[in-house]
Amino acid sequence: MSAPLDVATRARVRVLTLCRPEEYNTINPELRDALAAALDDAEADRGVHCVLLQADGPAFCAGYQLDWATAAQAEASTSSPRVWDSVGDVQMIGTFAATWSKLHTMSKPTVAAVQGWCIAGGTNLVLHADLIVCARSARFGYPPMRVWGIPEAPWVWVARLGLERAKRYLFTGDELSGEEAARLGLVLECVDDDALRDHARALCERIARLPLNQLQMAKWALNESARAAYAPDSSRLLGTLFDGVARHTQEGMDFVARSNEVGFRQAVRERDDPFGDYGSRARAADGVDPAATE
Repeated sequence: MSAPLDVATRARVRVLTLCRPEEYNTINPELRDALAAALDDAEADRGVHCVLLQADGPAFCAGYQLDWATAAQAEASTSSPRVWDSVGDVQMIGTFAATWSKLHTMSKPTVAAVQGWCIAGGTNLVLHADLIVCARSARFGYPPMRVWGIPEAPWVWVARLGLERAKRYLFTGDELSGEEAARLGLVLECVDDDALRDHARALCERIARLPLNQLQMAKWALNESARAAYAPDSSRLLGTLFDGVARHTQEGMDFVARSNEVGFRQAVRERDDPFGDYGSRARAADGVDPAATE
């Protein structure tokens, strides 16, 4: 298995690159652990003033690796003598949510550069970055809202979109284009695909010109305002709890059973085709099938 993350440093910017393009940089335990270690290392390194998170390939992160996730739930439900343990489930998914939250809680500014699909679990990850620059090819959304999940940290949607617009997209699971995401405030700005990396790197290098202590004080002060307004810790706890509940409702269990019967790609298509977006719209146009992931 190839390493999920490449790490480099230039001009006081730590660049973390998701590098499983053939898998659309989907989330699994190996990615979680590699990213957690890399963020901790960047936090401890006084020579790093800013962190840039980017990705190789046509998709930034198309969510959790569903073959692993659905198989794990199916195995747990059939092999364990115990009924579903909600606390154990929160602790398990909490290891992922705690890793994504490091992008927000670490003392150094974090910037994400997003192209292509950034959906479901991919949004759990990237919306914790301080600043997000996306390409015109970017697509955001949380299709598991339609069955089998809710965001692990709903507060990031509210903080970026406002309460009403967050409800509009989470009540439907609808997707947003890169330009829509920038217009509505989900991301900072949208640029041409061929300019994305240079644009994001230039922003990071401009940030990194400031003294580290100035950046840290600014981020701590701004994050305290977010803590007061959005209660990130409580939101993450409630989000991970309800995410587990959603996977164990009758509809969630039916989705897992259907995935085992026809394959998770087909099960996701059946869920999303009535809405006419994500894979049902984009398979032919983009050559990327987000039904393979979440």
